[in-house]
Amino acid sequence: MQNKKLKVAVVGLGFGGAFVPIWRDHPDVACVGITDLDDERTSKAAETFRISKIYSGLDEVLADSEVDAVHLVTCIPDHAEQTVRVLEAGKHCACTVPMATSLADIRRITAAVRKSGKKYMMMETTLYTYHFFYLQQLLASGGLGRIQFMRGSHYQDMENWPAYWNGLPPFWYGTHAIAPMVALSGSRIGSVSCLGSGTMAEERMRTYGNPFPVESAHFRFDNGLAAEATRSLFETARVYQEGLFVYGSKKSFEWGFSDGDAPYITELSDSLPGMRGRQTPYHIARLSNFYSDLPEELWPYTVGDGYDATNPQLSLSEGAGAGHHGSHAHLVNEFVRSILDDRRPRVDEVLAANITAAGICAHESALRGGEWITVPRF
Repeated sequence: MQNKKLKVAVVGLGFGGAFVPIWRDHPDVACVGITDLDDERTSKAAETFRISKIYSGLDEVLADSEVDAVHLVTCIPDHAEQTVRVLEAGKHCACTVPMATSLADIRRITAAVRKSGKKYMMMETTLYTYHFFYLQQLLASGGLGRIQFMRGSHYQDMENWPAYWNGLPPFWYGTHAIAPMVALSGSRIGSVSCLGSGTMAEERMRTYGNPFPVESAHFRFDNGLAAEATRSLFETARVYQEGLFVYGSKKSFEWGFSDGDAPYITELSDSLPGMRGRQTPYHIARLSNFYSDLPEELWPYTVGDGYDATNPQLSLSEGAGAGHHGSHAHLVNEFVRSILDDRRPRVDEVLAANITAAGICAHESALRGGEWITVPRF
C-alpha cells in the first residue's frame, strides 16, 4: 500500500476492460496493473486507458509484493483455482461471478479467505444496480410492505461465446437471478427444487453433461419466504433480461420486458365499499441514478456517455446507463473501502457462497428430476 492507497491488478480484459478506468480513477487507488491472455487486448487496453503497468500473466501479478489486491475477470472454470491462489499469495481478491462451479471449490475459497485474513468479494452486479437500490430504499422505508414473494430471471443466448460456455448448466451461472432475492430477503436460501426443460443439440451436452437449455427453480429461505427463478442459456428465443420481480403487501416491482425497459410499480389501494378485492393501480417508473455514496471521480461511470462534467447534477439525474445499470463503480468502491476500512465486503464469502451454492444445488436438483436439495452452510 502506498500512502494509504491500494495497488491493484486487473486480470482479464474482456469484460474486465470496463473496470480498468474505474480502478484508475478511484481516489484511493495509487496504481493499476493489467494482464490478459491476449497480448493484443492487453496492449490496446494499456493504450486506451493510459496504463503503464503491464503483467505477463497471473503468475507475475502474484509474485509482485507491491500488489495489494487482484480483480479476477477471467473464465468461469478458472475462478476457484485463481481465487485461492490470490488469497494464498496474501492479496485481497475480488472475482466476477460465479464464485465457483462446485460445492467443494466454494469450501476451498471460504477456507482460504479465513486462513489468509484477506478480503474476498464476489463482484455481483445485480446488487448495485439502480433497480436494487430503489427496492432496498422502498423496503427500508416501509413503502413496499412485507415481501410476500420474489422472482428472478436471467435470459441470455450464449451462441458463439468462448468454448467454456458451450452447454454450461444454466444455474451454474444463476447468480444474477438469485442474488437480489437473497439480499432483499434478509435470510439465506436453505433448500431448492429445480426442473430442467427443453432439449439442446447433442454437441452442447458433451462438455458438462448438461441436457437442459432452461432451468426453473423454487427456493425456500430460512425465514419462511419462497421465491422462484428461471435461467436460460441456449436455443431459447427470448430477449435478454436480468430481471427482478418483488411482490410486497403494499407495492410490487416488476422488471420491464427487456433488460433496458423501465419497471412497473403496482400499489395496493384501500378497498371500496361493496367492491370485491382492492384496486391495484400501476405505473411505469423512471428510476433515479444512485451516485451520492461514490467518490465524485466515479460519478461518470454510473451514467456512461451521458455524463456532463460542466453540469454533473443534471446529467446524473437522467438515470444510470453505464455498466450493468450503473453498478460497476459501486462494486469497485465497495471492495476498495472494505479493505481500507478493514471490514467485510458486502458480498463476502458467506453471502457469495449461499448465492452460488443455491444455483449449483438447483442444477443438481434438475438432474434428479426436481428433488429438494439442502443448500449447505458455509
